Amino acid sequence: MISIKSDREIEIMKEAGYINYLTHQELKKHLRPGITTNELNDIADKFIRSHGGKPSCLGYEGYPKSICISINDEIVHGIPSNRRIKKGDIVSFDFCTEYKGYNSDSANTYIVGDAAPDDIKDLVKYTEEALYVGLKEIKPGAKIGDIGHAIETFAHEHGLSVVEDLVGHGVGTSIHEDPDVPNYGEKGTGITLKKGMVIAVEPMLNLGTKDVCILTT
Repeated sequence: MISIKSDREIEIMKEAGYINYLTHQELKKHLRPGITTNELNDIADKFIRSHGGKPSCLGYEGYPKSICISINDEIVHGIPSNRRIKKGDIVSFDFCTEYKGYNSDSANTYIVGDAAPDDIKDLVKYTEEALYVGLKEIKPGAKIGDIGHAIETFAHEHGLSVVEDLVGHGVGTSIHEDPDVPNYGEKGTGITLKKGMVIAVEPMLNLGTKDVCILTT
């Protein structure tokens, strides 16, 4: 079921989003070759809690860490460990913050030391731009398919494939709510967007095929 948030609920979610933003800024300060993903996880956990939030990922469906850190060909939901970051790695931080019972969700991707081939730099650049292409489609009366169609069209224009096995989603009192928000689709299809809906748009683009391998622990 899709929930419609009140103005009061959205204001709380904005506060959760601001803590998320500040945490990303803090993580960026510490991202360097040699640091482990566990160390980055602990930095994020401490920072979120110190600002009155709670790391929503921790314990969600058994997830053992406070944030997700994905490296190179890992698309999403990489689990922090004693793995050390290397120069040239593509590192994505993806996490949710709960504040007063409501959640925010965001991800940022970095190239460590900016030492990467041009096609990798383009992948990171165009994936970020695809987010804003999708966001431009969001308004009351638009369709979910409008978002995915815009992202997919943009990706293909730049020679990139779109992951179909993983999608964006609604956000609220849970970190994953209805509706699904695919990064592909047909314009004018899907549910109609309404004022008060809160969604996470999450472009996931590949240099190669759209296929992914889902690992389980």
